[in-house]
Amino acid sequence: MSLKHHIPNLVTLLNLFSGCIAVIFAVHGNFVSAAFFVFLGIFFDFFDGLLARKLKVQSPLGIQLDSLADLVTSGVVPGIVMFKLISLTVDAPDYAMYNDSWNSVFHWQGFKMSVLPLIGLLIPLASAFRLARFNLDEDQQTFFKGLPTPANTLLIFSLPLILEFQNNDIMNNIIINKWFLIFITLLSCYLLNSSIKLFALKFKNWSFKNNAIRYIFLILSVVLLIILQFAAIPIVIIMYILLSLLDAKNIN
Repeated sequence: MSLKHHIPNLVTLLNLFSGCIAVIFAVHGNFVSAAFFVFLGIFFDFFDGLLARKLKVQSPLGIQLDSLADLVTSGVVPGIVMFKLISLTVDAPDYAMYNDSWNSVFHWQGFKMSVLPLIGLLIPLASAFRLARFNLDEDQQTFFKGLPTPANTLLIFSLPLILEFQNNDIMNNIIINKWFLIFITLLSCYLLNSSIKLFALKFKNWSFKNNAIRYIFLILSVVLLIILQFAAIPIVIIMYILLSLLDAKNIN
């Protein structure tokens, strides 16, 4: 096997490496740094497949390696984030007292662990199941069945980033609510493994007619992100699902 065949795999391993670093930061409650490395991993995840197609070196090994890397970056890491967020609602329900030093809530004081936050670890389990199904499903070449793991990861990570950067009392009170977090966890697990057909951001050509739904989605997403910042991410995910449902007849 030539060196060219290993270039996409190297990029995939960079995704995994980024995910491993993100795990370390997430465990210590540093979600900003964890988010940076997760976003970096998702960037590598996008380009490994693109490189494989451009170099014409797609292989079964690359497919399996890609899913293993995604399980860490887009499965384990968001699961840890949700675990820590739910832990915050259990150990410190009065969020207001932590406005000045939010991350200090996550410092360990001896070993103690509530059972409820373990619900957050359903996300890695659902992600693993989704990735295994994806590898066996030959239909998902031009579309997705269920929410892709990177999109779900962006949804989960938007929550601590909203808390950290947007300082909105209404949004903070919603997010730091254990029932809301449990609902988001269960919803994400369902969406990951649902049978809903979602369009993929793969352009066969640049024609607006053939890619109208993709252009509309990208333009609206950019506008929302500029206006609402991290709070736009959940809206973008909802919009992605709704646009896919509206364009269901053209997704194949």
